[in-house]
Amino acid sequence: MKKLSLLLAVMMVLGLALVGCGSPAAETPTPENPVIRLSTTTSVNDSGLLPYLQPTFEGKTGYKLEITSNGTGAAIKLGESGDADCLLVHSKASEEAFVEAGFGVERIPFMFNYFVLVGPAADPAGVKDCATAIDALKAIAATEGAEFVSRGDDSGTHKAEMKIWAAAEIDPTGAAYYISAGAGMGACLNQASERGAYVLTDKATFLANKENLDLEILLEKSDEMKNTYSVIEVSAEKHPDTNTAGAKAFIEWITSDEALELIAKYGVEEYGEALFFVD
Repeated sequence: MKKLSLLLAVMMVLGLALVGCGSPAAETPTPENPVIRLSTTTSVNDSGLLPYLQPTFEGKTGYKLEITSNGTGAAIKLGESGDADCLLVHSKASEEAFVEAGFGVERIPFMFNYFVLVGPAADPAGVKDCATAIDALKAIAATEGAEFVSRGDDSGTHKAEMKIWAAAEIDPTGAAYYISAGAGMGACLNQASERGAYVLTDKATFLANKENLDLEILLEKSDEMKNTYSVIEVSAEKHPDTNTAGAKAFIEWITSDEALELIAKYGVEEYGEALFFVD
């Protein structure tokens, strides 16, 4: 009887120990098609935002992002050719045309930042004294020796720049002051820094790289400088191989309260201000 009582006591202790330990945490199940081909603009990569968000998304969902970073024009073309499942881009007119042509399911704006005009501290064109980006580009074009570096790559930033030139009623193509780099934002910032030139950039990428640049922000938050980012699921009707479940999972997460809170915090600790704002 004593042996039976002792055995029961041992079993109770072991049972309590197991309960105290708790059951092992459930692992995130691996999706049937775990790879999401995300075609995105260089600014969300060059600013560090996407690398900052990626581990949280992948840890939460079990998906893996296969990221291709280009200017918005090239990023959208990957959606048109079926070489992407989801787009994260920033050129409203091009995005709307993509959806209207049946390549995308829906354009979903979710965050924004601002384009800024940066240039040398000496500011020979007097951009700091200009009220708008239109006035600033007019001043640069009229100032002897001033130079402007353009992305020249059909990116969202390049499209925004060309809209401002058009509003200023100036065609800079071929002008001595106009350098069309055909390159990403980081490369254009470096080139402008080396030449002492002006350049239009998203503020996030500039702040992420400013320690290595001899450039200053000279004009910002002009009405024509707002820069909105959207996500778009590529249509499976156009491209049956699209990872629709993966695209939907990414869009659901990137527009969730959790992701938007992370976006709103990004840059505050390091730069003293947010680099992106929730739309």
